[in-house]
Amino acid sequence: MPGTVRKHLAPGTKVSVVQKHHQRSGELTHGIIDRILTNSPTHPHGIKVKLTSGVVGRVKELHD
Repeated sequence: MPGTVRKHLAPGTKVSVVQKHHQRSGELTHGIIDRILTNSPTHPHGIKVKLTSGVVGRVKELHD
């Protein structure tokens, strides 16, 4: 499931995000959502979140 829909995400969800400086390479960082930063219900490049590690990025993948 892609991370472009806000209602599919919640704090505590395991995700992979791409950070701003890794957008060209597509390098993903794995973590758990601490806060959802995007207010709109959808975003074409992924919902922006802050992970518990402090990393901020756009969600590319959700994990179970």
